[in-house]
Amino acid sequence: MRNFTESARPPRTVFLEWPMGHPLGEPGNVAQQMRVIRDALSALVEIKEPGTIIDLPYRWGRQEDISAFECACDGDE
Repeated sequence: MRNFTESARPPRTVFLEWPMGHPLGEPGNVAQQMRVIRDALSALVEIKEPGTIIDLPYRWGRQEDISAFECACDGDE
């Protein structure tokens, strides 16, 4: 979904390759969600050039969720 983010050209963005509907992380994973929030808030200060996208290094750990996400994006559902 990064291509949608790039075409929208927001002033600053942190990007995660995660399923739709999970912008902060896996359900119930408070530590992960707090890391994402902290990184997003830090980006407000760190990003100096409009349109910058920071790719966060976190990976989705629930394979059943990411498989459904990939199928939906490919249109194979």
